[in-house]
Amino acid sequence: MAQTLSLWLHNTASGEFFLTMLISMVPVVELRGGVPAGVAMGLPIPLALLAGVIGNMIPVPFVILFIRRIFKWIRVYIPKLGGLIDRLEQRAYRKMNNENLVRLQAWGLLMFVAIPLPGTGAWTGALIAALMDLRLKNAVPVIFVGVVIAGLIMTALTYGVTVVL
Repeated sequence: MAQTLSLWLHNTASGEFFLTMLISMVPVVELRGGVPAGVAMGLPIPLALLAGVIGNMIPVPFVILFIRRIFKWIRVYIPKLGGLIDRLEQRAYRKMNNENLVRLQAWGLLMFVAIPLPGTGAWTGALIAALMDLRLKNAVPVIFVGVVIAGLIMTALTYGVTVVL
């Protein structure tokens, strides 16, 4: 069974697409790692970018809707992780206290997510949106556009030479 799954993931275009989506769902790695991994597995650049964007967006609504409840539950039932949760929230609040982000809200969030640097991206953007009490219907499209822009930037930086040749 595991061998069959491994063969499917690594030897078929649909498996490589799915694996690229999974990689792009991982916090910190996100599509910055998923897109290059997809291309390295053999996906064409546009399919790797599409898989990266889809995978990166899957967790966003769940983070926005449930992260505060999850943090509260962890503090109650796994108090040893309370310090980690505090650091995550403080990191998000520090990024959120950027004057432009607060003043511009949606545009600031879009710029934050679109810049493909460590500590930015869909996961942190969704956490910031949740802490800013942005509604799901307002936050998800903004984060989506930011993810697409970040994906295009990463693709251009990483594979621009390949595309030109």
